[in-house]
Amino acid sequence: MGERDDYKFLKIKDAISAINQKVNLIGVVIELGFPKTTRGTDYFCSVKIVDESYPKPGIPVNFFMAHMENLPTVGSPGDIIQLSRVVMKTHNDGVYALFNKKFSSFALYEGKNGEDFLPYQCSLFRPRDHDSKFIAGMRKWLVDFHVDEGVNTFSFLREMREGQHANLVCKILHVCEIAKNEWMALVWDGTDSPPISINTNPEHKMDEQLPLQLEPSPPLSRDLLCTFPTVGTILRVIIDKVNQKHVLHLLNTGEWVKFISILCEVHAGLWCGVLTPFTKLRYLSNEDHFVLACQRSYNERVSLKLGRIPYWCFPWCSQITEVDYDHMPFVTLMDVLTYSEATARFKCIIRVVAAFPWRAEDFSHHGTYRIRLTIEDPTARIHAFIYAEDGEKFFDGNPSIDVLTRKRDKLLGVAANNDGKGTNPASRNPPWVQCCLKSYYLDKNDIWGSRQYRIFGTKLAD
Repeated sequence: MGERDDYKFLKIKDAISAINQKVNLIGVVIELGFPKTTRGTDYFCSVKIVDESYPKPGIPVNFFMAHMENLPTVGSPGDIIQLSRVVMKTHNDGVYALFNKKFSSFALYEGKNGEDFLPYQCSLFRPRDHDSKFIAGMRKWLVDFHVDEGVNTFSFLREMREGQHANLVCKILHVCEIAKNEWMALVWDGTDSPPISINTNPEHKMDEQLPLQLEPSPPLSRDLLCTFPTVGTILRVIIDKVNQKHVLHLLNTGEWVKFISILCEVHAGLWCGVLTPFTKLRYLSNEDHFVLACQRSYNERVSLKLGRIPYWCFPWCSQITEVDYDHMPFVTLMDVLTYSEATARFKCIIRVVAAFPWRAEDFSHHGTYRIRLTIEDPTARIHAFIYAEDGEKFFDGNPSIDVLTRKRDKLLGVAANNDGKGTNPASRNPPWVQCCLKSYYLDKNDIWGSRQYRIFGTKLAD
């Protein structure tokens, strides 16, 4: 009797009516929840599964285990899971399957590209002669199956809000270890993240200024940067030690994923995503309607003459700077970083988020301008120097300290009070401005390693 019961698989559409009954299911994992501890001593995770009878929206399966390593570790979204004696339950008008560690069992199999019929992970499970028939049938259905939830369930990177959770659809560009037991995924969707108000002390020492990236030094290699898109924000997603085992193998370069309920935070004026105990990972195919829409939107953007202008400066940037090279096309800072030649000239629209030195009276040394600006656009953040005659061009000669201070405050977004003087330099919203950049190197034996950038051909208006 037990053998026959084990073979009596219910379709999900039938199982959702079998409340409080033990059922056997076989389905495809389209969503993964990360493990967390319960209020007791157990560990918990949830996966969402679908089958041919219930491809949308699917049902959650909640697992409770005494040890974290006993929880299902899904090898890839789209893999197949076989469940025996799970109990159908309801919660808040929804239906889910409950895995009881005392009598339920599961087995995980490779998805549509799998070739064998042996589970790669199982719990209290005994393989049976006819399992291969069910797995083969599910793989056949998977060939033409695509998850399609509609665009309303997704957010773009341009819609992020600090401190809020978002459902983001992103392409995985790179995954790297940034510190011991701490990893980072770099993701992208072709849109520009919102500009952030700067809330740091602008008078910090040079080595305490805003960082150029969230990952520790050294920065990502130029060879790697050259593989990235040059338009659109690249978001850093922090993966802590707890989630490494369950998420790293799912983040494959070049694939699209959906992060459900990822926390959007700002660190040092840069956006990042943080995985929380409530974050889930959703399966997406490259043929998904939303993925195709992202790709199409990106292709249209880069084909436009002004497609490399930051999304947030439309209809146009601030007029507080003037440039000499009107004929030059606009490029992004990622274009600058990945340009094929070490020495070149560019025109960009950027924000100046920091200046060193900060005090206007320190801008020149023995009559020669020497300033390091930290500039950013949605694609990157770099240091750009203003030096000598380029500084005289930028500041229109050698004006008084008061004039220099006023120009600096306008460029860096320092709010002014009624008498025109800056009020709170630590809380700034710098404007988008045009500037011309030229790249050069300091060491001919290390051209790319010693490459730097200067602002030239740019004037800061009164």
